Amino acid sequence: MRTGGLVGLAFSAPWNRRLAAQPRFSDNPFSLGVASGDPWPNSVVLWTRLAPKPVEGGGMPLADVEIRYRVATDDQMQRVIRDETVLAMPELAHSVHIVAGGLEPARDYWYQFHVGNESSTVGHTRTAPAADAVLSQLSFAYVSCQHYESGYFTAYKHLVEDAPDFVVHLGDYIYEGAAAPLEAGRVRQHNGPEIVTLTDYRNRYALYRTDPHLQAAHAACPWIVTWDDHEVDNNWAGTVPQDPDEQNPTEFLVRRMAAFQAYYEHMPLRSFPVPRGALDLDLRLYRRFQFGDLVQINVLDTRQYRSVQPCVPDFPGTPDCPERQAPSLSVTGQRQEAWLLSQLDASSARWNVLAQQLWFGQFDFAKEPPRAFNTDAWDGYPQQRQRILDFIDERRPGNPIVISGDWHGYCAQNLQKDFDDPDSETLATEFAGTSLSSRCPWAGEVEANLAENPHVRFFEGNRRGYVRCLVRPERWQTDFRVVSDPLEPESTSISTLASFVVEDGQPGVQEA
Repeated sequence: MRTGGLVGLAFSAPWNRRLAAQPRFSDNPFSLGVASGDPWPNSVVLWTRLAPKPVEGGGMPLADVEIRYRVATDDQMQRVIRDETVLAMPELAHSVHIVAGGLEPARDYWYQFHVGNESSTVGHTRTAPAADAVLSQLSFAYVSCQHYESGYFTAYKHLVEDAPDFVVHLGDYIYEGAAAPLEAGRVRQHNGPEIVTLTDYRNRYALYRTDPHLQAAHAACPWIVTWDDHEVDNNWAGTVPQDPDEQNPTEFLVRRMAAFQAYYEHMPLRSFPVPRGALDLDLRLYRRFQFGDLVQINVLDTRQYRSVQPCVPDFPGTPDCPERQAPSLSVTGQRQEAWLLSQLDASSARWNVLAQQLWFGQFDFAKEPPRAFNTDAWDGYPQQRQRILDFIDERRPGNPIVISGDWHGYCAQNLQKDFDDPDSETLATEFAGTSLSSRCPWAGEVEANLAENPHVRFFEGNRRGYVRCLVRPERWQTDFRVVSDPLEPESTSISTLASFVVEDGQPGVQEA
């Protein structure tokens, strides 16, 4: 394993710091664009990273650099309400995460960064409504799984045109794998071999962030983000990599720590990685967002605290095994599970969203016993899933909706009290989004087994795009949006593949 380039996190700034003189840059220092995120009623996070040589380590000096930022109430940046200077430090790859506070709820703002004689593009953001605000509607989009080599990110162009209030990214923002040959059907290539060091992860994020459509989507509205597996290593679970026999535990902890830091450095997050031990970090991504009286979004982290997947894997359908039913198995860990249930119990919102990475509902891949499940999804942890469903059954939080990513296919399904009894009560509704660009070679196996899973009302794994949601007090509408061809660099066609609704107080999928 390569370990060069690992830089320790800047938990506190040393006393003997060096401030760079008036900086001059060989190229645009704002090559990675701007972003905002984590919208609260009175604040948002504003992000940028200085990187004139983005995929070559950034190209910045090992010194602090002053960045000026301004916040305005107009898109021409004339009515400025904030004009301040902050430090971009080399320990964090010269990224900044500014919590711009003192803002008004449900208000549009524009922001811009300046360094030396250079200025960034102007970004737009919007604060959340006040917690007690009575809302008539809310719109947002969610995305996941944007493999750089498999397709272009033109879906983001159409997402921006839809003008959502915010975007939720459900993980697989980058992919960690080595560059594949273009002859293998790739439209563009990763920069180098599989990433393992901090420098590797930084350069991979920079490669993705140079995509103009991704930059435009970040600049258009605030994002709420969480990760899945490819931000670290495929199918990682807690402190265990995908292939534990090929990587000792210490090596993986070093790699995971680098991945956590790079993720923070490139996302508009409030939370900061904190040490749990010498080679262990905790980046708390599970958190709640409130949008007036209408929507509460509970963001989950289904990787950092999870138990190792049970059974002997045989993707996508792993034959069932007794250990899958162990109550101790957990996707979220005990603390996050308790947090989620407490958030649902205390919520007064009309709609309560679980924003997370994995298919929540059961899916049996076998027409005859023994049954087979994807144990990397919630099917690998059925006892915890049942605890959550039992809680919803008992406490009845308003209109539970699960939004999911990971599986590279659109899915609309009813979450039933007992998945093995088709007549059991529907307690919640799940909408899974397809990938933005990643392929779904297992789509045929899902389609071949739909009859065994009648609670799944819709599946499509061959189209790429994003999900658009329009929420009103009386109705939730989900639109599955698809691009005409993700292999074209400027796909000009967008359409709605299917639309579904959930009526207030009536859980379950209905065609719009």
